[in-house]
Amino acid sequence: MPDKKRILIVDDEMQLVEMVKIRLEANGYETLAAYDGQTGLNMAKKEKPDLIILDLMMPKMDGYKVCALLKRDSRYSKIPVLIFTAKAQEEDAKMSEEAGADAYLVKPFEPEALLGKISGLLKE
Repeated sequence: MPDKKRILIVDDEMQLVEMVKIRLEANGYETLAAYDGQTGLNMAKKEKPDLIILDLMMPKMDGYKVCALLKRDSRYSKIPVLIFTAKAQEEDAKMSEEAGADAYLVKPFEPEALLGKISGLLKE
């Protein structure tokens, strides 16, 4: 059995993080969680997950900055980042892309859409 893929979820909505964790773990992923941008950035650097699910609007550091800092650092730039946000404006998607995000998913979401994006980013 291959190693489980590790996914870091960074979002300040604890109930949402728990719901996503349960869904991902039920589909064979290992999960990590952070509830603000700074903790998420630190955890990403320490744990080097296979994929990061990142909210945009968070305390301490927003998702754009977390994504940009990771993507500009060659040690972490290959980690796929899925932006996961309630911000559905075209401008938000454009700013996410400029920060280096690999995919964008608007909340509320269908669980199958989330799993499909993750699978595509991990090339499973």
